[in-house]
Amino acid sequence: MSLTDSIGTTPVSATPSGLPTADDAVAHTLLNCLLREMPGPEHQTAVTDGHLLLRLPRRGVLLRVALRRTSLLGAHRFTGSVREQRDGDWVAVDWRRLAAYTQDELSSRTGVRNEEFLDQIASSHQAVTVALGVRAARPQPGDAVADSLATYLASEQSLLFGHRFHPTPKARSGDTASWLSYAPETGASFPLRHLAVREHLIAQETAARGAADVLDRLRFDVPAGYRLLPAHPWQYEMLSGNPGLRAAVERGDILDLGLAGQPFAATASVRTLYDGDTFLKFSLNVRITNCLRKNASYELSGAVAMTRLLEPVLNDMATRFPGSAVLREPAYRSLLLPGPDGAPDRALLEGFGVIVREGLSARLMPATTPLLAAAVADEYPTGPGHISRLLDGAGPKTALDWWSAYLKLLVPPVLAAYFDHGLVLEPHLQNVLVCVDEEGMPAQVLFRDLEGTKLVPEHHADALDGLPAEVAGPMTYDAQCGWDRVVYCLLVNHVAEMLAAVADLHPQTERALWAEVRATLQAYADQYGCPPRLAALLAGVPLPAKANLLTRWKRKADREAGYVRLPSPLAEDVLSETVHDHDTWSDAR
Repeated sequence: MSLTDSIGTTPVSATPSGLPTADDAVAHTLLNCLLREMPGPEHQTAVTDGHLLLRLPRRGVLLRVALRRTSLLGAHRFTGSVREQRDGDWVAVDWRRLAAYTQDELSSRTGVRNEEFLDQIASSHQAVTVALGVRAARPQPGDAVADSLATYLASEQSLLFGHRFHPTPKARSGDTASWLSYAPETGASFPLRHLAVREHLIAQETAARGAADVLDRLRFDVPAGYRLLPAHPWQYEMLSGNPGLRAAVERGDILDLGLAGQPFAATASVRTLYDGDTFLKFSLNVRITNCLRKNASYELSGAVAMTRLLEPVLNDMATRFPGSAVLREPAYRSLLLPGPDGAPDRALLEGFGVIVREGLSARLMPATTPLLAAAVADEYPTGPGHISRLLDGAGPKTALDWWSAYLKLLVPPVLAAYFDHGLVLEPHLQNVLVCVDEEGMPAQVLFRDLEGTKLVPEHHADALDGLPAEVAGPMTYDAQCGWDRVVYCLLVNHVAEMLAAVADLHPQTERALWAEVRATLQAYADQYGCPPRLAALLAGVPLPAKANLLTRWKRKADREAGYVRLPSPLAEDVLSETVHDHDTWSDAR
């Protein structure tokens, strides 16, 4: 049997009837990754009779799963268990067997072994199982949550399943008890560990005078000659056995003031915490998904340097695009204890590094409620900010109006940042906040996390020359790499997934939704010019999708991730059947 990519028959049901089991969630995520990165590009897939067929050619396995909805980008929605063909029958395959098949296929294709892979999938499965259990055991917020801040935090803490195109989206190291205490999925909120550190042992940089004062305001009873260093309590537990730290405490160079102050809530990234006023991005010696989540020394300095360098750029963008803003990271503070060789102890410098990020009040429009874009676009309605709750049963015309308003806020500033300023924003779903008005309509977007924000060197040569090489290097992408990152984060990770969530509500609008994406890109080109890379995008060149499965398998750093190319839904011939006039869509239920 020869398999080819095709779009098949009507799906079983576009909207999910409930949350999946952990078993199905893990299996579906593995299928997503396989479809995108291996059997898909190798034309070993087909859609027929409401099912996806997918062959692992090196393993000799043919798999099948029922579809809720097909997708022009190939990002289909699955339902139910995965099955394999055995002796003419379709037999259920559990997530463990599917993971083993994936491991065999990857090993055969790449010639690389990865003994961690199955354990990481098991860790992700365990985390999803625990999150579902916690959710079932506690009351859930209704559609209307007490206030804007509570609604926002509920959106940050609603991601039960994670990135659906990553093989181990919820994998983490560390013991389960600690994870339960500090994970956003459990609704974690807790006081910080407060350390008083002698002033000469404090490492700190600021982009402006007073930028680190928010740290000192956490506590006013710090003894003279000391500065407050807040620490994530989980990180302090993990570092408390460090000999240099213990010696400094015994000498009185560090005073452990214990857990204190008002609680900070865990956001979706786990290590970034929010108290309603300021975001604090801590180091955390825990491997989550791919990486150990600590602030490297160059990232500490880089956040402050990026904030300082970008101030005129971001001010210009705020004037041109008043519906968008970027949260700055104007300060960091850490511990500067000498190690045995007299040089700063890097494990402690990086391990206790905390980056100050602006709170929402610094940039948020009045009378709007911020929501994590990943929660709005989730495949399943796990939080009060989900698109199904924002649209609240509205018909296709209202959905298309919502979509058009959203794209006009999101897309132009990202393109202008790249083309006009050589600035590579990383607007994936977890780096963007959607701010909605009282009617649930998009009013503003906020971009965050300068770790992923990069500079194209030829636009910023003088500024980069003034920085240490170890700081400047990680702050840059070359022009092509930067463009791939922009297109992947903006269109494949973000726009396509938000579009999928809207299309789940009204499947007949998918082509119209993609036509609106194209129209937004074209409107930018008409107003601001159409550089060759944008012209190619409008012509329908394939879209870059980050190869998370192959990156994780080969144990590469995220910066070194490769891309697979997806057939673009933006080409005019793909959209030729689209109805462009929103007025022809009825909101009849």
